[in-house]
Amino acid sequence: MNLFSSFDPSSNWNLSLNWSSTMIGLLIIPLSFWMIPSRISIIWILIINNLHKEFKTLLGPKIKGTTLTFVSLFSVILFNNFIGLFPYIFTSSSHMVMTLTMALPLWLTFMIYGWVNNTIHMFAHLVPQGTPPVLMPFMVCIETISNMIRPGTLAIRLSANMIAGHLLMTLLGNTGTMLSIYMINILLIVQIMLLVLESAVAIIQSYVFAVLTTLYSSEVN
Repeated sequence: MNLFSSFDPSSNWNLSLNWSSTMIGLLIIPLSFWMIPSRISIIWILIINNLHKEFKTLLGPKIKGTTLTFVSLFSVILFNNFIGLFPYIFTSSSHMVMTLTMALPLWLTFMIYGWVNNTIHMFAHLVPQGTPPVLMPFMVCIETISNMIRPGTLAIRLSANMIAGHLLMTLLGNTGTMLSIYMINILLIVQIMLLVLESAVAIIQSYVFAVLTTLYSSEVN
């Protein structure tokens, strides 16, 4: 026996199962990915391409490759929103800890980049075009406050929309034990309609978050 004999391809039952570990990872891959392109991958590629074109229009020709960041942001939020629709699964996007973690660093990055590289352009944004000279000091204050609360509005919008639908479904579901069979059937129909609505909200809120972040980044150039 030597030190390297423990790596010999053998097993306790005299079966050569060791080499099966080479291919066992392929079992984890979903069956939909074996057929390329599958329907799921075609739909997802179409969504990503459309988002890329839209974000590219919003950002303009100056910034190249940045759309990948915002498409990835959309994908992460959409995944978390949909996962939260399943029973007994924690909805991470309904908490300010996650939403602020996404919104605040992005907004800070845009602000630092804008004020360091395009200072005059950022000052010009504080006074909208065509503002009378008398109102200029007030407009600077209003624009500064609206700029400061942007990460908060991004985070609160996403978490509040996720909480509202889940809370309504939970409150309606808790009343099921006190209802008659006829009312329970109506309750089930209402709950299914709310679930469809929540699915639409999950898509819309992830899209809104990504689009608003793209708009904020386009303002600093």
